[in-house]
Amino acid sequence: MVNNESLLVIIIFRNSIFTTMGQYTLFELEKLTGILAPTLRVWEKRYHILIPHRTKTNRRWYDDDDLRHLLNISILYRNGIKISKIAAFSQSEITEKASLLTKNVVNSDTWIDSMIMAMISFNKQAVNEILLRSIINKGFEETFINLVFPFLRKVGILWHTGFVNTGAEHFISNIFRSRLISALDALTPPDNRARKRAIMYLPDNEFHELSLLFYAYIITMMGYEVIYLGQSTPIDSVIEVNEKWHSDILVTGTTSGMTLTRPGEYVKILSTTFSTQKIFVAGLLADDADKKNYSNVFSLRSVSDLKNHLT
Repeated sequence: MVNNESLLVIIIFRNSIFTTMGQYTLFELEKLTGILAPTLRVWEKRYHILIPHRTKTNRRWYDDDDLRHLLNISILYRNGIKISKIAAFSQSEITEKASLLTKNVVNSDTWIDSMIMAMISFNKQAVNEILLRSIINKGFEETFINLVFPFLRKVGILWHTGFVNTGAEHFISNIFRSRLISALDALTPPDNRARKRAIMYLPDNEFHELSLLFYAYIITMMGYEVIYLGQSTPIDSVIEVNEKWHSDILVTGTTSGMTLTRPGEYVKILSTTFSTQKIFVAGLLADDADKKNYSNVFSLRSVSDLKNHLT
């Protein structure tokens, strides 16, 4: 829900296991590292940075160790070290120098590469260390905007190749979710009886809540009192809460057409049912809100949109 692209790819992963026994094609390495396949072939031939395994039909494939090695190389390369120099390092030297760069360089691309390595290794400590370094250097909000959500976009694009399974999805997303919940719990809304109220929820059968949690953090930071209903909330329940609590705004969204068969009709129901509230919708609902141009429904495609609507 951070923007339309983010919402559509956050945790939309293919329901399969990591490629069998960690087997990757050259094309898959390109997608994971950002280094073009023709470049990898040149590096492989000229500098011998990778030695591919071969199938019975002589096709190249690479394992998890190859991927980790190449991700470390990409970190060094992106930080200005020439490939000819990298090729002269031993594997342990490459790992050591990449680790040092990850700790010392304030660079989202470097941290994203490191996050991918941590994810494929199910290394919770490494993920948390990357998040902590980014939060210290850039702040909590910028970390999620410039690191977490770009990382999730990159991983989401990879679902076509079947890298990530439900277990990996839950592993990485729950780390981010825990960070968001902890940050939310640490916020104290201003002691102001006149402060505005927000109800935040996801429609029936929608469970991908990272963006909604992040918006809850932003809205609370801006002085609103928030009731967070969370995942898969029937609209009747939202109506019941609103009748007792009298919110000023509602925030919701959906990631895919599988959640709502008629998103346009759902937006219309929101507009008429909560006619005295401002309603902010993201993801697929944002498209329908723009088409119909309801007076009380506003599309959210970025954090800037949200802040502009609330100020």
